[in-house]
Amino acid sequence: MNADINKPFMTGRFAGRPLYYLPKGIPGLGFIAAGVIDRGTNVIQVRPTTVCPMNCAFCSVDAGPFSSKRQAEYLMDLESLLEAFNQVASVKNAMVEALIDTVGEGLTYPRIYLLIKALKQNPRVKSVALETHGAPLSKHVIDRLWDAGLDRINLSLDTFNKEKAKILYGLESYDPARIASLAEYLVKETDIDLHVTPLWLPGINDQDVVDVLNWALRIGAGKKWPPVTVQKFNVHRHGRNRLNIKPVSWEEFYVWLENLEKRLGMKLQWSMSEWGMTYDNRIPINYRKGELVGAMVVAKGWLKGEFLGVTLHGQPRLITLIQKRGKPLYEGRYITRIIENKDGIYVGKIVGEA
Repeated sequence: MNADINKPFMTGRFAGRPLYYLPKGIPGLGFIAAGVIDRGTNVIQVRPTTVCPMNCAFCSVDAGPFSSKRQAEYLMDLESLLEAFNQVASVKNAMVEALIDTVGEGLTYPRIYLLIKALKQNPRVKSVALETHGAPLSKHVIDRLWDAGLDRINLSLDTFNKEKAKILYGLESYDPARIASLAEYLVKETDIDLHVTPLWLPGINDQDVVDVLNWALRIGAGKKWPPVTVQKFNVHRHGRNRLNIKPVSWEEFYVWLENLEKRLGMKLQWSMSEWGMTYDNRIPINYRKGELVGAMVVAKGWLKGEFLGVTLHGQPRLITLIQKRGKPLYEGRYITRIIENKDGIYVGKIVGEA
């Protein structure tokens, strides 16, 4: 491994899975589960943690204690995150938004307040937003988020029915009334904006979505940004669908959405300009599909059958490594063929030892 790249280490376990700390010196680019992602707009995704306390029946990334597909969890070093973020922000023409949108729950990151504060101090940043289901929220947490400079919370709230919520979220302690009360506190007592994003689960929470949308407008969500957005349920290869929900097509979804707009008399579809979003420069793609790249295995991968590596030439990047057959990989240098590189997220198949 390069001399300036430190090795990840286990900082504990979460639900029996190793919890790795990715220290300073590990690149903060290239990995879908942790670090920074540049999708060619002025919104930069920041993923400091993969940990989530919930077990949502519809989770697109199979998060939580009862995950059947994950084999490891990660916490990203704060300095590595900021270094990667600065690298991406520096190529943008427009001012950027930092969106903390993890494959877990962003509020589980131990240094979340320091992360928000540091992002806000970046002269290229116009806003910092955080996505959450709200389970870790409290008035104290909200006050600290406000003090740190958070501009917006995107709150995924899908029902007010407590019993239904227990089934949907897989967490006995989850109380949607408590989350709603805290959201109202946030709107009334802080400058943080609230954007409410219920997920429509056809045949399960049809009326619940309507109730959530009406509530969001009533309490004053959307001080600066759109107040509400309805999310479409999709079945993901690495996600879960415990309730066997049948997703509708995109065409059906938009027809349903337009009818809902007419029925409720509210706007539910927003343009990029209304969000302050624009397409923008992106950092270069380091490795082409089909290219052979040297990499070192540094930890277990996020999903079963995967390993986490660091590339060994050019600007180092994190890379997900897959071994087609043979004995399990251990620390060592390997040659990998790049099979995915979209948005600078690299996946490679091991073809031999380096």
